[in-house]
Amino acid sequence: MKARAWGLAATLGLVVGLSFVAVPAQAQRWGNGQVVTCGSVDGKYTRCSVPWRDAQLVKQDSDTRCDRGRNWGFERGAIWVDRGCRGQFAEAGGRPGGPGGPGGPGWGGGHPPGGRDQVVVCGSENNRYKVCPIDLRGARVAIVNNDSDTRCIEGRNWGTNRDGIWVNGGCRGRFAVQRRW
Repeated sequence: MKARAWGLAATLGLVVGLSFVAVPAQAQRWGNGQVVTCGSVDGKYTRCSVPWRDAQLVKQDSDTRCDRGRNWGFERGAIWVDRGCRGQFAEAGGRPGGPGGPGGPGWGGGHPPGGRDQVVVCGSENNRYKVCPIDLRGARVAIVNNDSDTRCIEGRNWGTNRDGIWVNGGCRGRFAVQRRW
């Protein structure tokens, strides 16, 4: 009876321990670039390590809408997903294998994909400081939609720095990035 109880406890410990292991990213090739599939399992936060400086969603695989800054993002060499988002991601800078994508010129000194202006969704999770990485050289940023109960005030709980748009204290919104070239 004791041996059976210990066996059950060991099995339970193994299952609990494995639940904290990050799910590895699944990679495949698409054109000249690498595409990584990363998904939230059972609605939980997951990180998928990649060798990129930024990522973009190229195909959503979940029924849950994947919104950057809300339920997926990129931090310190990893794509993070949460709350049911699952998708295929590529290095930011354009469609994989195409101009500006992996193997192409990218953002490294040229203009970002999609023209002059774009909208970035960025949100503070659990009232914590967060940076949404984006190249802001030659750009003006303005909040166009406050998506949180917290009033977003530039300089107080949102702003810009050399890494991108930062938010804090529960501020979540859509930010217009207007290029000046």
